[in-house]
Amino acid sequence: MITFDAPVVGALAPIVAGAVWAAAAWARRARLRRAAAWSESTARIARAAGRFGAPALGLAAGLAALALSGPRWGEERIVTETRGLDLVVAIDISRSMLAEDAKPSRLGRALREARRLVQDLDGDRLGLTTFAGASYILSPLSVDGSALTLYLDALDPDVASEGGTHLAAAISQGIDVLHASQEIGDRVLVIFTDGEGHDSLGGALAEARRLAGLGIHLIVVAEGGREPARIPVRDDRGTFVAWQQDASGNAIGTRRRDDVLSAIADAAQGTIVAAELPDQAGAVRDLVASYKRATATDSRTQRGRPRAWIALLLAGLVLATQTLTRRTAALIGVLLVLVPAVAAQTQRPRSAAEKAWDQGDPRAAAAAYLADLKIHQDDDTAWYNTGTAALAAGDPALARSSLARAAASLDPELRFRALYNLGLLGLLRARADSANRETYLADAERAYREALLLKPFDTAAKWNLELVNRMRGGGGQANKPSPPPPPSPGDGGGGGQPPPPPPQAGNSGGMSESQADQVLRSIGQEELRTRRDRTGRTRRAAAAGVKDW
Repeated sequence: MITFDAPVVGALAPIVAGAVWAAAAWARRARLRRAAAWSESTARIARAAGRFGAPALGLAAGLAALALSGPRWGEERIVTETRGLDLVVAIDISRSMLAEDAKPSRLGRALREARRLVQDLDGDRLGLTTFAGASYILSPLSVDGSALTLYLDALDPDVASEGGTHLAAAISQGIDVLHASQEIGDRVLVIFTDGEGHDSLGGALAEARRLAGLGIHLIVVAEGGREPARIPVRDDRGTFVAWQQDASGNAIGTRRRDDVLSAIADAAQGTIVAAELPDQAGAVRDLVASYKRATATDSRTQRGRPRAWIALLLAGLVLATQTLTRRTAALIGVLLVLVPAVAAQTQRPRSAAEKAWDQGDPRAAAAAYLADLKIHQDDDTAWYNTGTAALAAGDPALARSSLARAAASLDPELRFRALYNLGLLGLLRARADSANRETYLADAERAYREALLLKPFDTAAKWNLELVNRMRGGGGQANKPSPPPPPSPGDGGGGGQPPPPPPQAGNSGGMSESQADQVLRSIGQEELRTRRDRTGRTRRAAAAGVKDW
């Protein structure tokens, strides 16, 4: 079956061919009259030359117009091959990593190098864990490096529930994450730490030997200096308050433990990346480059590429060159300018769902998007379209299931919008169902907090999060959901085009300007609590005599 990228241009091709043929025939007749007025022999020569010029030029113009309409036919199968390995990054977030014997601090440098490493290893499956007194999995193995970057941006020692440094737990957690993956390519554990472990060295060495026995490579990235350095304590604005002190009130001195790092690396038959290296991420990348990468193939079928229009355009130009004169050359130039302009103005027909949405009929739009979803079940934007239209149509069950699916998208922009509308759904349900009000408000709060992790400075999400908190103590109203994005060309309800931004929330909750200003000033602390809830729990106080740095 033949399809066209610009069907209007294809329909105009016969008209263009006829017009050019008529214009060329008229020009030839005028030329013959002038030749006959000169002499009979000149008229004979003129009649013999260019006899098929008019139909050839008309055919060339028609073929050129048809070519510019973008004809396609058939299907082609595209097979892509990727090569990668499994790598887990473990970040030490104990308070000793706040020492500033590295710039800006040990933790700051570790996070900077980890971000660069994530960018350099694009295509590999990466995971992220953190550890202090305990170890936490922040992200399982995934090819979505942007998700790891989001977590890295939110890391600080306050997200850990226990102080101290437990190296054995960090290695054990890395083994658990990597051991669950398929043993096709090599598996690597990269630990950023200063080595100042407060657990027994024997436990860490035992886990390192187990790591080597499973065939997992260990790379230890050392941070900090050999000389003792004090640990600064700063407030939420980054202002220095005091030096970290032990139970006796003495300032704590922390240093890099090369002996511990070397012992763990030797036990795991791994490698140490020295703290003195200016490019630690580059050193890790060079080490990883020598490891075995698994080969994975992915195949998909798509419509045939528009190769035919190239051949048709060339055929048209070849035919046109048969009868090039000054006038015909000018005519071809005009066609090559006008026909692409018409093609550029040609748009694909709008889908039934888009038409229904534009006409203000969200129920019909939801039904149409749901029908498209049966064809594009793997398209996250199609799920977002369906959920948003269902939310506007007052179908909470369909809206919740569809938006929840879209909220698992690897696209951060789409994930944010789905979470935003899930929050709106919770607000609307809280207003409609007073018996389950607290449950719906809790769902809305969770959705908005996750959305703020993706866009910490989004005013609408901040406003509605504060509105949720106020509704728990008083009345409030939710705003309308954001409209679904238009499907990308050729994909029905599917994505490719970014969805439109959610509407700015109004002051429908009854807040004045001064109250709103107070809300925005308090957002910094709210974001910190959001990140702590996402990545860990509130730090517990250490028992007497227990090191919590």
